Amino acid sequence: MVYILDVKNDQLVKAEIVVPEPNEIPLKKDGWNFNWRELSKENNSRTFILRTIGLNPTVEGALQLKSENEMLIMNTLEVAPHNIGRKNKKYDYVAGSLIAFACKESFKLKSAYKGFLTFMSKTSLMKWYSKKYGASVGLGQRMYIDSENGLRLINEYLERK
Repeated sequence: MVYILDVKNDQLVKAEIVVPEPNEIPLKKDGWNFNWRELSKENNSRTFILRTIGLNPTVEGALQLKSENEMLIMNTLEVAPHNIGRKNKKYDYVAGSLIAFACKESFKLKSAYKGFLTFMSKTSLMKWYSKKYGASVGLGQRMYIDSENGLRLINEYLERK
């Protein structure tokens, strides 16, 4: 179980990270930036959604993880359109929860990269990933979160009570 923050009410809300059912895959026509239907079909990848738990569960974020060269790559991460920005954001902790989940998945690797999560960042977000999530720059725009920072994120976002 994951808890995300209802910004308006300053309350933690129960959520879960699961493999989406076909009817739960985020769609561009609903304001999402990526074609999650296509992403979910890619080889060597797994797609997850973060959804609220309750009577009307809603998808609050999506994540695509890829396995390549014995590494776990956070290939695509997107928060729901209504969770973008500071002013009108409905829920906070969505991206952090998905990144922490990806870090947790990286500890399942049976390679030298166990506990490491790698991803490509937009140049404009690199400092933010470093400051907020403890990511380090690898090469160019390639970043990674090491096992120490991964454990910190898991404790902060997935073990929250």
